[in-house]
Amino acid sequence: MCVNFRIIYIFVLFCKDEDMKELQHTLKESVTFKGLGIHTGHQVTMVVHPAPDNHGVVFSRSDIDKENRVPALADNVVDTSRGTTISKNDITIHTIEHLMAALHGMKIDNVLIELDADEIPIMDGSSVFFIKKIKETGIEEQKEERQYFVVKEKIEFSVPDKGIEIAIYPDDHFSVDVMIEYNSKVLGHQYASMPNIEEFAENYCEARTFAFWHELEFLFNNNLIKGGSLDNAIVVVEHEVPQADVDRLAGLFNKPSIEVKEGYLNNLDLKYPNEPARHKLLDLVGDFYLIGRPIKGKVIAKRPGHFANTEVAKIIRNEIKKNRKKLDAPVYNPAIAPVYDVVRIQETLPHRPPFLLVDKIIHLDQQCVTGVKNVTMNEPFFVGHFPGSPVMPGVLQIEAMAQVGGILVLNTVEDPENYLTYFLKIDGVKFKKMVVPGDTLIFHLELVTPIRRGLAHMKGKAWVGDTVVMEAELMAQISKVKNN
Repeated sequence: MCVNFRIIYIFVLFCKDEDMKELQHTLKESVTFKGLGIHTGHQVTMVVHPAPDNHGVVFSRSDIDKENRVPALADNVVDTSRGTTISKNDITIHTIEHLMAALHGMKIDNVLIELDADEIPIMDGSSVFFIKKIKETGIEEQKEERQYFVVKEKIEFSVPDKGIEIAIYPDDHFSVDVMIEYNSKVLGHQYASMPNIEEFAENYCEARTFAFWHELEFLFNNNLIKGGSLDNAIVVVEHEVPQADVDRLAGLFNKPSIEVKEGYLNNLDLKYPNEPARHKLLDLVGDFYLIGRPIKGKVIAKRPGHFANTEVAKIIRNEIKKNRKKLDAPVYNPAIAPVYDVVRIQETLPHRPPFLLVDKIIHLDQQCVTGVKNVTMNEPFFVGHFPGSPVMPGVLQIEAMAQVGGILVLNTVEDPENYLTYFLKIDGVKFKKMVVPGDTLIFHLELVTPIRRGLAHMKGKAWVGDTVVMEAELMAQISKVKNN
């Protein structure tokens, strides 16, 4: 199987305009679902619990007595043969796509999904029961901003020998167009279009899963669809079937009798003329939520399926990981005047050359600070550390970070010149890359907790360019200078 994909250029954009700020959501209270897993046939009780900001969608298995949480991320997808299966640390959950579509469609960012078996209950083969319960339970707005992956250039994925193509184009919102064609005289060519995610609950969540008649016995013989029935799937019948075969299938479904009419099993009434295409759209909406955040982009998919959907989700997650380091690094433009120059820094800190290790403060507010240290060969410590191979000592990187943090702490008092800051504790120090002459160190520190009783707990990182070179947690005490 030949698989092609191409990404020209993608990055994540975080909207900072307060007027456009969209907050995360969770459920107001826990909600319970019970039913059969379509493939395992296991009776499942599933409880969807509210979760805190930035928790994400996480599954857990209450029937397993060990670390049992599996984040709903494309990284954890292990099988897509008849549904989407995720697994981590040997904890597996099958057929998650319909629930994921409901959470995506209702803009639920944070939930903990607890199951006492290994498969999501199939319900009627769509997302409608999940949507109804979510609406009845209610949705709660949270405090943290919702993060989007914004497509800025076209993304392409294809499996040419299977006629699978998915393309995502830049747009300011999420929309999906799906086309399916299976050389089926019953289905024909079908098309479904969702112009925005707000329409999912109204027009797409009721579309049920479907299978072809010729697949059924294969699925039964391979230990699948143990929980399948004519109540949770559309069965498409392409050709005339002998009555003996129909009766045998009725026995597999535990039905007294079934019949074929107009290409569908058991006189099924479709909810939409294009219900199969709408269900493929539903599956894509669910699988794409494994990106770990909603996206803004126009999706055009030809013959999509769980494999293609989750492969695209993996590609986008990889791009998010690559770009996260770049996006985390503070932007430093030497042409822009600093918040504090070195003169102002010396009016705040007691340190003086050669032990003053901060050149500029480029950002300062009540919660965080960003400072710059230009590392030159003229630094006195390079004389002995090390001759012929100059490296900035790690202890001085920590000291430089602490001095930047001192600016943040002393900014909270009216007369900073009358105070000093003293180290109490240093934790979690990691040196990730050597700092050498010619590097520009950029330090960013944030308060972990509000300053209380003169104690400041900060977490900081240091970058050279887009690369993190050091990180640490610092605790300091503000102390007023005693006058003699």
